[in-house]
Amino acid sequence: MIAEIGHFALILALCVALLLALVPAWGCLVGNQRAMGMAPSLAVGLLLFSLIAFACLATVFLQDDFSVALVANNSNTLLPDAYKFSAVWGNHEGSLLLWVLILAGWTAAVAVFSAQLPLIVLARVLAVMGAISVGFLSFSIFTSNPFSRLLPNTPMEGMDLNPLLQDPGLIIHPPILYMGYVGFSVAFAFAIAALWGGRLDAAWARWSRPWTNVAWAFLTLGIMLGSWWAYYELGWGGWWFWDPVENASFMPWLAGTALVHSLAVTEKRGLFKSWTVLLALFAFSLSLLGTFLVRSGVLTSVHAFATDPARGLFILVFLAIVVGGSLVLFALRAPAVSSRVRFEWLSRDTLLLFNNVVFLVATITVLFGTLFPLIMDAFGQGKYSVGPPYFNTVFVPLMALLVPFMGIGPISRWKRDTARRWQAELLLPALVALICGLTLPLFGGEDYNVWVAIALVMAFWLTFGLLRDLWHRCGAKLSGLRRLSPSYWGMVLAHLGFAAAIIGVVLASQYSEERDLRMEAGQSETLAGYRFQLLEVARVRGPNYVADEARFEVSRDGKLIARLAPQKRHYLAGGSMMTEAAIDAGLWRDIYVAMGEAVGEGGWAIRLHYKPMVRWMWLGAILMGAGGLLTVADRRYRGRKQPASDTVEAGAHAGAA
Repeated sequence: MIAEIGHFALILALCVALLLALVPAWGCLVGNQRAMGMAPSLAVGLLLFSLIAFACLATVFLQDDFSVALVANNSNTLLPDAYKFSAVWGNHEGSLLLWVLILAGWTAAVAVFSAQLPLIVLARVLAVMGAISVGFLSFSIFTSNPFSRLLPNTPMEGMDLNPLLQDPGLIIHPPILYMGYVGFSVAFAFAIAALWGGRLDAAWARWSRPWTNVAWAFLTLGIMLGSWWAYYELGWGGWWFWDPVENASFMPWLAGTALVHSLAVTEKRGLFKSWTVLLALFAFSLSLLGTFLVRSGVLTSVHAFATDPARGLFILVFLAIVVGGSLVLFALRAPAVSSRVRFEWLSRDTLLLFNNVVFLVATITVLFGTLFPLIMDAFGQGKYSVGPPYFNTVFVPLMALLVPFMGIGPISRWKRDTARRWQAELLLPALVALICGLTLPLFGGEDYNVWVAIALVMAFWLTFGLLRDLWHRCGAKLSGLRRLSPSYWGMVLAHLGFAAAIIGVVLASQYSEERDLRMEAGQSETLAGYRFQLLEVARVRGPNYVADEARFEVSRDGKLIARLAPQKRHYLAGGSMMTEAAIDAGLWRDIYVAMGEAVGEGGWAIRLHYKPMVRWMWLGAILMGAGGLLTVADRRYRGRKQPASDTVEAGAHAGAA
């Protein structure tokens, strides 16, 4: 009965989404205030029914209702309750329902927290988001029903959740990643609403900017959590492999980063209007493309859901409608709303334009590398593989090219600046960055590492440039810090996070050490000055698995550093074997042990890792995400409700358009 209630709630959600897409849009076209005013209530109703459907699906998982096909295929009575709950979205149908719920949540949030918008603008935005919800709800109901029954052949036991997903990472990573993915639908909706009304001004950018920043922050944190999860769960010690499905989330992040900066210019200077709208369309289109890649069955990946081609065709048609329709509207409206403000080549405007171009080129580079094998295969040209060598060769130089301009940007002036002033402001930070960056690698070992030196120079350049800008803005007084806006502090945190990520990526890549070997109880091995001694291999039992556990003592200079216990697990329900790595984590280094297969009498394949400063990558991502969230606290994004006269004027303008 609970499954039927959930299915019925999902159908009601589709009906409400249809009303949300049609009624406010009709009200905007004919100037009917009552129809436009229904949009917020319909948005809240959409969230309510989506939440009921999701709660029903979670309930049948927790109750082990194996008459529901999704539960039978993705759960088991031995599965801990926390993983039964996260198993709701550990599959295609359930993850799509989570997507629908988060989309409804974003829609309701816009309805509740955007009361200051002119009614006609809010109605347009919510109508666009309602139309997007119609597409995803239709996809869920007609091709991916999560409440399908197996009656009358109900199994007594489920097939269990994929052991890779039986991890806290599944609980937190997909919801946060989806918050970012789906959040770009708000930026998309604001862009379509602005093109619809023919008004691209500073007010539009100010309305759209906080929502975009929050979506970008969540996507940043989601990608970080995915990288961290892969690092400790897969047992390979890597943190990024340029997997096509990893790229599917990274491409919207790159486009979204350009969008965040472009919105700042549009809000402050009225520039890049057409460029900003195009980036908003591009970012959400890439989110939909990522959905297609994951759910179409065209990719084989640890992240991808194996599905039938009909589902892929549905998303492909939906993607074509959304992207094609938005680009047609852009082509019709963009010439009328293009920017006509001038600026000099030496200015903050130019630096931000260069920033956007670099991020867009990086996005296209990753997009090409991701789609090229699929395109060649589709045209019968054979199987191609595009891996880390391509991406590292073309992507890393683009990011390196960006860093010098990131250091100049915060101290630059809008519209016009001079090279002499840049030199006066940044000569000292540049010299200090060069000295620190070039000398610190001397203490890293016998061989001087040029790549580490370059990375440190870049990171210190960003950091000291920000400190110089802080000093300038505060007038050398700590009391001046209170005058700085949350938007400024968000920028500082994000740029410091980028600097920390540079240090983590390069130092972990250049100074990491690893060794694969066979070990027996009583043996020891030394790596990077650490002594790893295997004390014993014991048999242990978990809630739904049995495991061989290797117990290590790690010491340095005779001092015990850590006790580590990696496992080789055998899951009882499905018979799967999984590696569970053991990590002694720290700010300056990680010590990492993974256990492989049994090798001979009493021996085991063991992998040892030493990874310096690897945590700085994720610390940097956390700082970037926190910076994006902090900008929302800026008081200019908490404007008062527009007077009725503004709403009427906006409606008259829309009618004229």
